[in-house]
Amino acid sequence: MKNEVNLKSMVYNDLLDDILSMVYLPGQILNEKEVIAKYSCSKSPVREALQALCADNVLRSIPRCGYEVVRLTMDDVYEMLSFRYILESGILRSRAGQLLPQHFQRLKEIDQRCSLSTDDPRMHWAYNTEFHLTLMSFCGNHYAVAELERCMNRLKRAYSQLYYGAWERSSPPLDTRNHAQILACLSRGEAESAVRCLASDLNDFGTPGHNWNFL
Repeated sequence: MKNEVNLKSMVYNDLLDDILSMVYLPGQILNEKEVIAKYSCSKSPVREALQALCADNVLRSIPRCGYEVVRLTMDDVYEMLSFRYILESGILRSRAGQLLPQHFQRLKEIDQRCSLSTDDPRMHWAYNTEFHLTLMSFCGNHYAVAELERCMNRLKRAYSQLYYGAWERSSPPLDTRNHAQILACLSRGEAESAVRCLASDLNDFGTPGHNWNFL
């Protein structure tokens, strides 16, 4: 039983990694038999992994056909970004006064790594996620951190869809350019200005030139 659980986790994580890396494209159909052959294991852990990916809305089961890689629409992205704006702006308004000098130093270090990570969209997104989750954790609401992490994990798939194949190494991504301004406003105790910078940060998500109208 333990081995099957480990196999399920391995298949789940490997398939998710391939989806995020665009090995499997949105709309592509995965065949259960092909996945079983790929991992040389029994049907049970593969089926459980595929069902778990369906539960997480990564795949969609199509009877007598296979499992389709779910394409996140622009409406899906807008709903997630709207959720982030409501959650993060509310926490900043109510808890930003709890930030200490050591918190700002830690956040600046994360932002620097994010700014330097321009050649790999997944690593760039990982640091971006770390920045926002760490900021929320320093504001002292752990439930909000958990909900934000769930949202960021789903947005990571949309980020892959929007950026893979269009990531220009010679042109640094602009989607984290507001981090420093958020911190500057918070260090001055200007929560509303920080919220406006957060809105600008969310507006920069995804395709260059697209505005999500959070301002």
